[in-house]
Amino acid sequence: MATALNVHIPEPAAAGAGDFLTTELRTRQQSIAEITEMIHVASLLHDDVLDDAEKRRGINSLNAVMGNKLAVLAGDFLLSQACVALAALKDTEVVSLLATVVENLVMGETMQMNTSSEQRCSMEYYMQKTYYKTASLISNSCEAIALLAGQTIDVAMLAFEYGKNLGLAFQLIDDVLDFTGTSALLRKGSLSEIRQGIVTAPILFSMEEFPQLHAVVYKGFDSPENINIVLEYLGKSHGIQRTRELAMKHANLAAAAIESIPESNDDHVMKSRRALLELTQSVITRNK
Repeated sequence: MATALNVHIPEPAAAGAGDFLTTELRTRQQSIAEITEMIHVASLLHDDVLDDAEKRRGINSLNAVMGNKLAVLAGDFLLSQACVALAALKDTEVVSLLATVVENLVMGETMQMNTSSEQRCSMEYYMQKTYYKTASLISNSCEAIALLAGQTIDVAMLAFEYGKNLGLAFQLIDDVLDFTGTSALLRKGSLSEIRQGIVTAPILFSMEEFPQLHAVVYKGFDSPENINIVLEYLGKSHGIQRTRELAMKHANLAAAAIESIPESNDDHVMKSRRALLELTQSVITRNK
C-alpha cells in the first residue's frame, strides 16, 4: 500500500533532501506496518485466552504452553510497544486511527461474547462485529499509510475502503472454510466457530431459507444434536454459495477502491497497485 500511494511527494529545494524525505517517509510507513502486526498478534494472544484455545494454526497456543497469565502479559507487552512506536510518529491523526483499532477489537470481542438471541440471528450485527474484529485493523492501517504520504482525504478514504472490504472478504471466506475446509489444510479444527456457539454468515443465510433454524440457533450449540441439525440444513441451503458471493462483492469493492486512486506513470507504483488487486482475488480463492 505504501508504494501504491507514495506519489506526488513535493520536491525539496536542497540537493539530496529528496532522497532523505523519501527514506524518512518509508521508515514511518514501515513503523505503521510493525505497529499493525504487534496489535494483530496481541489480539490473537488475548483471543486464545478468551477462547481457551489450545492451537493456533497447528501450533500449540502460548496460553496452552505458558499459561493464561503469561499469554495475557505477552499481549499487553506487544500493545505497549505498539503505543510507544505510535507515539514516536508524532502524528495525532494517525495515533487516533490506530487507537480506534484497539477500541474496535475490544468492542468486537464484547459483541461476540454478549449477544441476545435476536442479535445472533442478525446479518447486520454479524457484519458490524466482523468489521470491528477483523477489518478495522486493515482499513485504519491503510488510511494511516495514505495520511503519512500526504495524500488527500479522498485518497485516504479509498485506502480505508480497500482495507475494510479486503478484511470483510477475508473473514467471510474464513467462515466458509470453517465448514468446507479440512483440518489438514486449515491447520486448525474445522467447525471451530459453531462449536464455540458463534453464528456466522453461512448459517445466517441458511436461516433465511429455512426459518425453522431460528429455534435451533436460539437453543445454542452445546448439544451435538443441534450442531448436526444446523449442518444438515446448511447442506440443503445456498448458505455457503451466498457467503462466497458476498465475499466476492467485498473483494470487488476493494479492487474498485484501488482502481479509483489517481493514475500514476511510475512503474513501481503501478506494480504495487496490481499486487493489491491480485490480493483481492487471492483472499477469495484461498483454501486455507
